[in-house]
Amino acid sequence: MKFTIFGLAISSSWGNGHATPYRAILKALHRQGHEVHFYEKDVPYYAKHRDLADCDFCSLHLYSDWDTVRRSALEQAGDSEVVLCASFCPEGARIIDEVLDLPMPAKLFYDLDTPVTLGALERDGVEYLRADQIPGFDVYLSFTGGGTLSELKSRWGARFAAPLYGCVDPEIHSRTMRRREFTCDLSYMGTHAADRQAKLDSLFLGPARKLVARNFVLAGALYPWDWHWPENVKKIEHVWPGHHSALYSSSRLTLNITREEMARWGYCPSGRFFEAAACCTPIVTDWFEGLDHFFDCESELLVAHSTKDVTSAITTPESELHEIAARARERTLSEHTGEQRARELLGVIEQASNAPRNQRARSEVA
Repeated sequence: MKFTIFGLAISSSWGNGHATPYRAILKALHRQGHEVHFYEKDVPYYAKHRDLADCDFCSLHLYSDWDTVRRSALEQAGDSEVVLCASFCPEGARIIDEVLDLPMPAKLFYDLDTPVTLGALERDGVEYLRADQIPGFDVYLSFTGGGTLSELKSRWGARFAAPLYGCVDPEIHSRTMRRREFTCDLSYMGTHAADRQAKLDSLFLGPARKLVARNFVLAGALYPWDWHWPENVKKIEHVWPGHHSALYSSSRLTLNITREEMARWGYCPSGRFFEAAACCTPIVTDWFEGLDHFFDCESELLVAHSTKDVTSAITTPESELHEIAARARERTLSEHTGEQRARELLGVIEQASNAPRNQRARSEVA
């Protein structure tokens, strides 16, 4: 099949959690013989931190503004079997209006930020999607599952809602040699977000202040670096995706923190969950509903609710940590790869296209 995608960015992962799952899924589609075209607005902050050296798995179309590429992009989309519009795409709502007018292709929306999107639609809306556009899509794909899927159908009128979770590319993420600059007892990688701050204080900075003899690494963009940081915390503004495996492999443990708006809905694993697990690095994580859908929380993860829980995890014997990490890696490689997500995507497209019309009838938008 031929896919045309209008998304945020695949060429740079700087402050952008979309790039990694896009790359893993599109590489898998390419290996399976599908043709993919990805349209990305060329903006300065991604151009400055572009880290995709070779995009041989899809045709990447960078454009300065929609008007300059509109005609050729819509021709490409009209010649496709599947057109996918995605969250945080610049001028996304305008693009969607034109995509929904195309007669032939299956039309999908991929929301890699579903709780953020739905929360914003209740308030002032978002640039990349309007509420009245949701029923126009054949499929609404969501990065989060659980109650989000029911909400999409019952309240927002989605014809067909299905999860397409984060994933990992095992060719990119696997155990590798340690690097001195990343070596630590606990790492955390994530862009700064206000709704993660309380957990960052409790689950990362708190343990760093208590365990002054231990080393901690925080990697992520947009942090106010003039904060009063503990002296045993090393700060790195950006880790190139090619070095993610080295960071995880150099960490005795790594921490996952879920944004509050995502955790409120549940079933929301970060793609970096799967990256770390593929590198056989033990994961300490906060809890959210549905976490046990992806991992066995008793044997494959260390779940933390407080500073004390994290400090206890850091002092867990090495042999026990190794067993936990090995089980999480095995689960990840069997269930959470880009190859698996590509198969799920194709299955959802087939399922939606074969469903009787009365099963896909539009609900009224609240």
